[in-house]
Amino acid sequence: MSAPVDDELWSAIGDPTRRTLIDLLLAYGPGTATSLSTGLPLTRQAVSKHLAVLDRAGLVHAEPSGRERRYHVDEAQLARAAAQLASVGATWDARLRRIKRIAEAIERSRNNTEGE
Repeated sequence: MSAPVDDELWSAIGDPTRRTLIDLLLAYGPGTATSLSTGLPLTRQAVSKHLAVLDRAGLVHAEPSGRERRYHVDEAQLARAAAQLASVGATWDARLRRIKRIAEAIERSRNNTEGE
């Protein structure tokens, strides 16, 4: 059986914009809503709302930086998300292998019946 999946975590990471923000923080280091909104088709306020969702899920953490907050990725939480994804993937791989074996058994049964 696979490990339980953290729905809040996957709800947060499931959004393409939030994944982009995580990618930017990983690539360029800590950033503010203002710096992250530069080059994105989003306002600073929209970026700030996405960062708040990521923060609640524990994927990023904020530290005060003047009048803004500087966000950085929580790599341990991101690793936890990757481990959950790997676990879910392994579970689905096992399910698909079972389905394939059943389908192959049905096909063999049909071929044996047709040959009689």
